[in-house]
Amino acid sequence: MSEGAGTRDRIAGLDFSAVTPEQFAKIVKGLSAKEIDRIARDGELRARILGEVFARMERQFKPDAAGSLQALIRWKVTGTSDQAEAVYETAIADGTCTVTEGRSDATPRVTLAMGDADFLKLVSGNQSPVMMFMMRKVRITGDVALAAGLNRYFDIPKP
Repeated sequence: MSEGAGTRDRIAGLDFSAVTPEQFAKIVKGLSAKEIDRIARDGELRARILGEVFARMERQFKPDAAGSLQALIRWKVTGTSDQAEAVYETAIADGTCTVTEGRSDATPRVTLAMGDADFLKLVSGNQSPVMMFMMRKVRITGDVALAAGLNRYFDIPKP
């Protein structure tokens, strides 16, 4: 069995609901971009990971930090050439955060597009959103200032 297959099997065997945000950040920190991309090629595992990450956004939302913010954030996780783009939307309004899978007809205040590895590095606190933008690892359409400050609205672990 190759090392890549062992890593994929180890990740596939995780009960993501039992993994704390800090543990998740350590797992992601320990994976290279190539390893994450290999894991993401397994469509079912990719869907599980993305589903758990976005479900946690609602739980890790900091309403006090958001205050009266009203924003729809569209996330596009581009995947590899043989995968469909995963799209999620995060709606922040009235001190709540609601995540839905798929693209709505609403106009987002900001859209962030990036590959699987960059997305996981960003949401696990392993990469700075500003640095990712400067390195062109994330494409931002719309309110760049909102995108740059998104991490303040969520309890993101410090790996």
